[in-house]
Amino acid sequence: MQPHSWVAIVTLTALLVYFGMSLQVARTRRKVGIFAPAMTGDALLERTIRAHTNTLEWLPIFLPSLWLFAVYWSDAAAAIIGAVWIVGRVIYFRGYVVDAGKRGPGFFIQAMATGALLFGALGRVLYLAIPG
Repeated sequence: MQPHSWVAIVTLTALLVYFGMSLQVARTRRKVGIFAPAMTGDALLERTIRAHTNTLEWLPIFLPSLWLFAVYWSDAAAAIIGAVWIVGRVIYFRGYVVDAGKRGPGFFIQAMATGALLFGALGRVLYLAIPG
């Protein structure tokens, strides 16, 4: 495999999961009979849209951190941590759609994975950048 192939696979999988969430928003809209541009009017739809949007809000933090960790540390380690992030986001999405109070475990998993990638990459870049 080419360098960073595993991280590329994790990146594409994360985007496919996000795309799947968008399809779930469309299915929920049909189910409850509330169509765009309306965003409110049914609690299930509101939770589904919020869980989908929250995932979008995390992608700009997750994806650069994933790639920088792979470049400065390890493709395999980044891919494993990235896979944990995906699992966390799926757990988060499923929990949030059922009941907003059930989003905590998934949030914790994905936040810890993101933190490992972000601070791991930042620490390594600083270590290499500061003469010593």
